Amino acid sequence: MLQSWRFVVVWLTLPDLGPFLQALFLLPGTIPGLDAKNPEFSVPGRGNREKGQKWPASQGQEMQSTINYLWHTDDLLGQGATASVYKARNKKSGELVAVKVFNTASYLRPLEVQVREFEVLRKLNHQNIVKLFAVEETGGSRQKVLVMEYCSSGSLLSVLESPENAFGLPEEEFLVVLRCVVAGMNHLRENGIVHRDIKPGNIMRLMGEEGQSIYKLTDFGAARELDDDEKFVSVYGTEEYLHPDMYERAVLRKPQQKTFGVSVDLWSIGVTLYHAATGSLPFVPFGGPRRNKEMMYRITTEKPSGAIAGTQQQENGPLEWSYSLPITCRLSMGLQSQLVPILANILEVEQAKCWGFDQFFAETSDILQRVVVHVFSLSQAVLHHVYIHAHNTIAIFLEAVYEQTRIAPQHQKFLFEGHLCVLEPSLSAQHIAHTTASSPLTLFSMASETPKGLAFRDPAQDIPKFFPKVDLQADYTTAKSVLGAGYQALWLARTLLAGQEFMFRGLHWEMLQATCRQTLEVTRMALLFLSSSLGTERRCSSVAGMPEMQELKRVTELRAKRGGLAEALSRCSYSITETQMSLSNLSSELVKNRDQVHADRSIQQIQCCLDKMNLIYKQFKKSRMRPGLGYNEEQIHKLDKVNFSHLAKRLLKVFQEKCVQKYQTSLVTHGRWMRKVHETRNHLRMVGCSVAAYNTEAQGVQESLSKVLDWLCHQLLQDRTKEAQVSPPPTAAYPSPALTDLVLHMQELCEEVKLLAFDLQDNNRIIEGLSRPPSAPDS
Repeated sequence: MLQSWRFVVVWLTLPDLGPFLQALFLLPGTIPGLDAKNPEFSVPGRGNREKGQKWPASQGQEMQSTINYLWHTDDLLGQGATASVYKARNKKSGELVAVKVFNTASYLRPLEVQVREFEVLRKLNHQNIVKLFAVEETGGSRQKVLVMEYCSSGSLLSVLESPENAFGLPEEEFLVVLRCVVAGMNHLRENGIVHRDIKPGNIMRLMGEEGQSIYKLTDFGAARELDDDEKFVSVYGTEEYLHPDMYERAVLRKPQQKTFGVSVDLWSIGVTLYHAATGSLPFVPFGGPRRNKEMMYRITTEKPSGAIAGTQQQENGPLEWSYSLPITCRLSMGLQSQLVPILANILEVEQAKCWGFDQFFAETSDILQRVVVHVFSLSQAVLHHVYIHAHNTIAIFLEAVYEQTRIAPQHQKFLFEGHLCVLEPSLSAQHIAHTTASSPLTLFSMASETPKGLAFRDPAQDIPKFFPKVDLQADYTTAKSVLGAGYQALWLARTLLAGQEFMFRGLHWEMLQATCRQTLEVTRMALLFLSSSLGTERRCSSVAGMPEMQELKRVTELRAKRGGLAEALSRCSYSITETQMSLSNLSSELVKNRDQVHADRSIQQIQCCLDKMNLIYKQFKKSRMRPGLGYNEEQIHKLDKVNFSHLAKRLLKVFQEKCVQKYQTSLVTHGRWMRKVHETRNHLRMVGCSVAAYNTEAQGVQESLSKVLDWLCHQLLQDRTKEAQVSPPPTAAYPSPALTDLVLHMQELCEEVKLLAFDLQDNNRIIEGLSRPPSAPDS
């Protein structure tokens, strides 16, 4: 156990440094004269340097170099009490690197602290950890220099500080962050390293060769070797991401004798993941965490078990706890349901209740190993992301769908690209079609319900107003918040428009290519079979010259019975025709509405407003670093504020009138159409049951008729044989034409009746399912 108390300086993280944000500046150290029992803790605010912001020019700006690398002091990327980070180049190849140059103050630290970062970085080798290339010295002053991997796309903090991500990362990017952070932390634990300063500013971003984001852990100035069962007492970290026990001693400067283990990194990871998912910090007192430190500590220590966020909305007001991610979060409910339990168990103050790294790695790996199946619930008008393992059975998938939609598996029916998906519950989930957010499975519920649609928060509620007077910093902050709300409106507009497309497309498939059409065709085919059999019976009864026999009277009775069936079938046929016309009209309406969705230009209008607002925002961002503006520049600034406000109002108007109102109208229309489809399905099912019953009855009549005709044919042939054995009268050289025709016709009728009987049996097998309730879908 490390027994010494050490002073710690937490270095600035630099959010939007354009080419690179190399946040490798947290270095432990000591200050001469500092009381070891009351360690000082210096933590900078979040107003870190952003892209375009210049650091104060130092005296004697010059070229500096080591034996292999060269840099200019103008290319400063970050600066702290013991070191500065510059963008440098290899003297031979010109390759860009980051160099961390230690100053004279760094050598006042104990020797083991000075060399700790070198030793840690040399021990690590992983794609999600910034690489150490070399340790060199400057030529004249012989200052130590760390030569490290150059990350050109900033840090995770710079990504989150961008207005596009004001409400958190998109789901795909968040999963990339999660995968990279988990992989990097796993490598640290495998090597017995505790980082002690995990935060978005210490997670660098690099773009891969295929355009994918790669995130890397950096800044190992506070890192040290520590096994799972070891403790330490020195304090490191950044306020908002610091474990409450460390916060108490480091920020509030309250002496306490607690020791800390590797789990302190888990708390920081939890705050970082929440920040990445929502765009904001989980624990925020009134006035902010930097201005209300006592309340910040109280929020983190009084947090109920299971809560993942706590805020104070007004001064001295009550604390409000949240057990779920905010409604503005862009992550799907499927991913949120997997993520929230992890956050709840690593954001635990009591180390005894907090998960260990083994469980954290197990649970996060479980998420990352899952595949997502996109499912659009047609009856609810909501797109769901269902996370399952590829080795799961389809039965587990159906249960997962039930968890999100509350549609029981026996009521679930799936369509994909207009075709019915037969999902067999016992098969592997690998048999499910590959889906995307733009091409999901369409879920149709056998039970009727009112569509709910997407629940969202109106972005207008998150738009602040400019102060009347010119305040460069305040105007920049306001413009940034307004622009963030504008990008949220754009994301919502795209989601709402896609929802309308899914609604119209799903109903069109359901009516024209799925159950309604299938039921309609099967029922119509049954009617044609029965009509054909009736026509045969009429030919039998219309034969002239048939002798009066008891069996022929039976044929007449059967004909009367069949007449009743014919009238019933005529009514069914008329009902089928009406249903077909109704579906055709509804289909025309759907096509018309889909065309209107495709012709919608609200997305382009919102994007146009955002592009113009971005230009003004960038000017405000540049101006805020100046001490003041001249008269003419100030007038232009005022006009830009007015123009920015007008653009924001226009954007919100387009969003409300062309996106929200149309979506709500579409939901109402969709609900009406869904009820119509359910009524049509039920009506067709009833007609199908009637046709099945008629078919069964007709089959019985047909069998009786066949027997009678068989007997008549046999009897006529016997009579003809007997007559042939008797000498014919001299005047009768040939048999009676009427009798001959009758025999031939009866033989034809027998053959036709047998064929029709066979058709009726086959027809009965086809439509017998119409009389049964729908079974659970196969996948």
